[in-house]
Amino acid sequence: MDILTDPRFSGIKKFERKVWLSSPSMHGDEQRWVDEAIQTNWVSTVGANITAAEQQMAAFLDIPYAVALASGTAALHLAVRLAGEKLYGQAPAGHGTLEGRKVFVSDMTFAATDNPVCYEGGEPVFIDTERETWNMDPAALEEAFRLYPDTRLIVLAHLYGTPCRMDEIRQIADAHQALIVEDAAESLGAVYKGRQTGTLGDLGVISFNGNKIITGSSGGMLVCRDKEDADRIRKWSTQSREAAPWYQHEELGYNYRMSNIIAGIVRGQIPYLPEHLARKQDIYERYRAGLADLPVTLNPWDEKNSLPNFWLTCLLIDPEAMAPFVRSESDQLWTSVPGKSSPGEILQALAAFGAEGRPIWKPLHLQPFYRSQGYITRSGAGRGQTNAYIAGSCSDVGADIFSRGLCLPSDHKMTEAQQDTVIEIIHRCFR
Repeated sequence: MDILTDPRFSGIKKFERKVWLSSPSMHGDEQRWVDEAIQTNWVSTVGANITAAEQQMAAFLDIPYAVALASGTAALHLAVRLAGEKLYGQAPAGHGTLEGRKVFVSDMTFAATDNPVCYEGGEPVFIDTERETWNMDPAALEEAFRLYPDTRLIVLAHLYGTPCRMDEIRQIADAHQALIVEDAAESLGAVYKGRQTGTLGDLGVISFNGNKIITGSSGGMLVCRDKEDADRIRKWSTQSREAAPWYQHEELGYNYRMSNIIAGIVRGQIPYLPEHLARKQDIYERYRAGLADLPVTLNPWDEKNSLPNFWLTCLLIDPEAMAPFVRSESDQLWTSVPGKSSPGEILQALAAFGAEGRPIWKPLHLQPFYRSQGYITRSGAGRGQTNAYIAGSCSDVGADIFSRGLCLPSDHKMTEAQQDTVIEIIHRCFR
């Protein structure tokens, strides 16, 4: 049945303008710094905006060094490469620093968290998710080290802006002499025990992609505490050019430096980060109150030790309230049942009225490209060959969250009236 003609949704009007999942919010200061870059002709990968943005971000995070790069993925790649070099030494020509080495990676995250491991020749082993934070499960990580005790690198992500349980993960890493690359692309401004995410591992990465809590339209940064590490990253990001009068290259390099124009947008956005954080939390709390009477929960966090940045608010339907719902690799099918609903039905309803939602990240161990890689739960080696996902039938934590969860519209610019309509649409789905 067409959602717009479904009697359950009678009286709801389509949004006049689309309500986005998370879109950029410009404030005007960005234009000043972009114009200055153009007027002074500093439009390439050097300039005052880059220096200022690096200094501002390092100060906000309370960390000595921030290196501005072309994207969060570029920052992750260089972080993984540097970690591999620290652990195993420089790679021979034509090889990555992790060639043939296992790396423990968060399972529930965007593929960009893991792809750099493959760029460097590493073999990802995916670590299952815990229900308490939807992040890497420390118990599963401990089990992974039991199975693969020679592994010495962990790449973890703070999902949807919620911090991992870093004390437990750090303790496990230290016991096994492992380094941590911290993917804080989604969690800029989130805090764990008084410290900013991105500063809790050995190397940290943040992103300024267009949908992040602040943006440069693109861009990212690598953050670290060691000057030698920062200098190494800067050199690699500018094609590893040596300090010579001519172009001298003695090792592999990349064209990964941020442009001064993008840095101008970032520079104008940084002062508004506290405002964005407060707005995102307001959105989360309004959803929590408005959906409290439904058989659903929102993405959780360790409320004793952390505060997320609430980048995206996510909804998880209780198992007993799931209507029949199945996904294949590229399609999905659901049935409407009174008193129940499913991610597919809710997302279709939101889209019909002009609001953007999104499925939860599909766990990496279920991705076709990665199904041959290892996958570890707290009870041991898991599986990665499932081709269909029937809600409520999944025993793996990440797969279960994927089968029952979705991301709600969480845009800064969404009005309270628009959010109330989104909440009402979700209620109608359970009629």
